[in-house]
Amino acid sequence: MTGPARTVVVVGASGTVGSGLLDALAERPEVIVRAVCRHPPEDAPRTGRVTWHPLDLLAADTADRLAELLRGADAVVHLAWAIQPVGDASTPRSVDLDGTAAVLDAAGRAGVGQVVFLSSQAVYGPHPPGGPARPVDEAWPVRAHPGSLYSRDKVAAEAMLDDFGRAHPGVAVTRVRAALVVRSDAAARMRRLFLGPVVPTALLRALRAGRIPVLPLPSGLVLQLVHADDLGRAVAAALDRRAAGAFNVAADALGTRELAAVAGARPVRVPRALVRGVLGLLNRLHVLGATTGWFDLAVDTPAMDTGRARRELGWAPAVDTAGTARILLDALADTDPDGARVSAPAAPGRG
Repeated sequence: MTGPARTVVVVGASGTVGSGLLDALAERPEVIVRAVCRHPPEDAPRTGRVTWHPLDLLAADTADRLAELLRGADAVVHLAWAIQPVGDASTPRSVDLDGTAAVLDAAGRAGVGQVVFLSSQAVYGPHPPGGPARPVDEAWPVRAHPGSLYSRDKVAAEAMLDDFGRAHPGVAVTRVRAALVVRSDAAARMRRLFLGPVVPTALLRALRAGRIPVLPLPSGLVLQLVHADDLGRAVAAALDRRAAGAFNVAADALGTRELAAVAGARPVRVPRALVRGVLGLLNRLHVLGATTGWFDLAVDTPAMDTGRARRELGWAPAVDTAGTARILLDALADTDPDGARVSAPAAPGRG
């Protein structure tokens, strides 16, 4: 049984999360989607219920054009975010914060009933030394990690949502605080941005095949992931219910032992300071894309309690963190250091 017709505008529809959300919305025949991105992909789904609209969030007339696209829409989902610098360090901040401001401006002018923003687990970091021992829920204080531009900008964007909510009390403002998002078709970009040439393909394939007996990991590391399809279902559920507020969305949290087991290895705990120093050196030498800010997020951000999403959205991940990590490892092993997909057989016993 379907509900009344609804129109949802998805900004950043061609990305990893956008793909998962469009798949989820495709299961709802009553939903009409206006998909917005800079360059609509050639293989993008085009049906009577999905139309694509090219838009550059850095353009001077972005808010005006978005306001026109939002006319008559029931909701807007803002997913667009620049993870790494594109050209220069100011570009991510322009896309992320100026883009968010443009979306909110347009939403207010168009009178949409719901604004959904893709936030992040990064708004909870860093936790105090030695804690918290348990996953945190949405009541945990929002606090930017000073060493992470990504964390600072996500917190700043949530402050914009606070201001928007006060100015538009009739609009349901939803912030989905997601763990690191994984989808196999995004692995090439992830490898290019975060790993680069320093991690050889042969090593990734050996990890996938379980041929590396030990895996050095920073002490205290706890990792949560979420598959893009699971995240898409959570966002779709928030749209179905016009659910307002913050929702943590992630699979289970894994420590170093469980993470090493994904590759059939046992962990060797390495001091954080040593790992951070090596990572910083490799980044400065331009052989590793990941910065020390990303490392700090990984080791200092508390795990999330997802009870509210389970209770109020009826959501649960179909893929746990170990399974999502295996999907990522398989996909990374099938890319070259530049991020291009290469043909390689899957490891025995792995799907």
